[in-house]
Amino acid sequence: MNLPDNLLGEGWCWAAWVVWVLLFARSLFRAPWGRLRDSDQLNVWLGMVVLLTLIWSLKAGVKPGLGFHLLGATVFTLSFGPHLAFVGLSLVVAGITLNGAAGPFAYALNALLLAGVGVGVSYALYRFFSRLLPKHFFVYIFINGFFGAALTIFGVGLCATLLLAVAGAYEWDYLTSEYLPYFLLLGFSEAWLSGMMMTLFVVYRPDWVATFDDSRYLAGK
Repeated sequence: MNLPDNLLGEGWCWAAWVVWVLLFARSLFRAPWGRLRDSDQLNVWLGMVVLLTLIWSLKAGVKPGLGFHLLGATVFTLSFGPHLAFVGLSLVVAGITLNGAAGPFAYALNALLLAGVGVGVSYALYRFFSRLLPKHFFVYIFINGFFGAALTIFGVGLCATLLLAVAGAYEWDYLTSEYLPYFLLLGFSEAWLSGMMMTLFVVYRPDWVATFDDSRYLAGK
């Protein structure tokens, strides 16, 4: 994660820019911006952007592009939906790019990996679990908040591993032995922190969580 400019070829970066611009424009058009007219909602959205910018800047790693950091995409997606989350996480990538934690030319690649895959997996899991499992408060917290967060960060790690291997940046054997397995460990931390945050949100400020409905998860309607 947090890819530098010189790690992958220019073709990968240009292709990523095309895809990211299309997805970003789609999210700008479809995002429920009216929700941010409420000052509390806007403050929470901006607060998540700032907090995640700090967290993503504090990464561990020994080789370029092989860093590790918590993601927070599940909390952002469950709280604001996929489009506002994608725009917000794209701003987070812009923040870490400006402070030197990622390459500017590789911005679109980082945005697609961290924001695109992170939001996409989080929302897909939420939709899948909502259809498959009972509409229950603890199902929402433990399955979406905890388990979904762990799967999301591992999904991002898997996509990053595949990209680095296909692009020839690192050998597949090295990535699968020295990089990808650590996302399983990181998933425990991501699950714990995301689950804790979602628990606090739905208990004390359920209006901050777009995907949580009292009548659905508490009354079972």
